[in-house]
Amino acid sequence: MTKLLEIRDLTVSYDHEVILRNANLTINQGDFLGVIGPNGGGKTTFIKALLGLVKPAKGEIVFHIPENRIGYLPQINQIDKRFPITVLDVVRSGKSDHRNFSLFSKNREEIAHAESLLKEMGVLHLRDKAIGELSGGQMQRVFLCRSLMNKPELLILDEPDTFVDNQFESELYDKLKELNERMAIILVSHDVGTISYYVKTIACVNRSLHYHPSNIISTEQLASYNCPLQIITHGEIPHTVLGQHGEHDHKHDHNHGHHH
Repeated sequence: MTKLLEIRDLTVSYDHEVILRNANLTINQGDFLGVIGPNGGGKTTFIKALLGLVKPAKGEIVFHIPENRIGYLPQINQIDKRFPITVLDVVRSGKSDHRNFSLFSKNREEIAHAESLLKEMGVLHLRDKAIGELSGGQMQRVFLCRSLMNKPELLILDEPDTFVDNQFESELYDKLKELNERMAIILVSHDVGTISYYVKTIACVNRSLHYHPSNIISTEQLASYNCPLQIITHGEIPHTVLGQHGEHDHKHDHNHGHHH
């Protein structure tokens, strides 16, 4: 099995407060890992460490792939929609070789690659629109194309199910299943039930990291991992997670219509 990266005894702190302690994890080719845990438990910090945006207080992350072969889909709510940039340029900006990258260059091959990704996601007709004109679901698709621009070997998605309509949500997950044949995926989510239908393994992050080598996880196991999440079942598959999430998350309390 080919290792893509290894996390060894990773500890990350902010202002002397430990956010994540002694995390160990190996990501292999073909993995599809769901990362769950309460808000403030360290999920975002974990992702930032993988992307090299925060420095570990101790431990290390050993990359067996070039860091530009990691694609990243940020939380869509953190993107400034007023930024005057077209859909095609957003996708092209995912090209990693920033030293040689310029939106003014007309690299035909690169533009063709961006267009083929937009076509694959069903949004090629939006190529010349400004990102401010897009709906949440459209924006998600465009930024997913951007994250695929470098043909990544590992794709990291940070809570992609927060700002999307239900129809796109199930489309997105089906698309990820397909992409997983070409790349490993790490998917951060607050919805254990939905993701457990798609991911292969699960990591609970709540100050520490507990790796669970399957996608079937019980409330008892969550408790033993010190992950204060509760699974609510709809039919055969576990669904929405409540727990320490504050009021705003209760809107996820409805069933999204899954393929049982």
